[in-house]
Amino acid sequence: ASLVLIRKEGMDALSARNLGEHLGCSSRPIFTLYASMAELQYDVLVQAYALYHQYVAEETASGKYPPYKASGMAYIRFAMEEKELFKLLFMRDRTGEDLSSAPDFEESVRMIMENNGISEDAARLIHLEVWTCVHGIGTMLATSFLPLEWELISNILTDVYQGIRTRHLTEKNA
Repeated sequence: ASLVLIRKEGMDALSARNLGEHLGCSSRPIFTLYASMAELQYDVLVQAYALYHQYVAEETASGKYPPYKASGMAYIRFAMEEKELFKLLFMRDRTGEDLSSAPDFEESVRMIMENNGISEDAARLIHLEVWTCVHGIGTMLATSFLPLEWELISNILTDVYQGIRTRHLTEKNA
């Protein structure tokens, strides 16, 4: 019910009172399940991440794109189709959060290393540069800043990845 509420009205709408109204009850039952709103918000994040990972798994399984590109396309599709959940997961203040060993980031670095025969440091930089573009596109779509066609998005990601990859491989061989 919390995800439904956030999808409709955004994270700011998630309160015990609003959730109770959405469920057709008072806020009291919510606090029999959760000691605090922070606990509820944590569960909402877990559920939202699970949905996001489902997008990644589906895009990867489709075989339409190589796995690394599929993860970027899934991120962007999630931003288009789940705007409020995207904002919740990827457009919130992350101050104080430990982002050093995010599994998605590490898996992407591994893929880039294996596919290009480059060092971990170079792969990390490539991923950071490409993912900045992916996040920018996702943010523009989630905020309805700029509508983009799916084919153009795919072409942009290919161009950005190939350009950055070529630069790094050229520097490696220089």
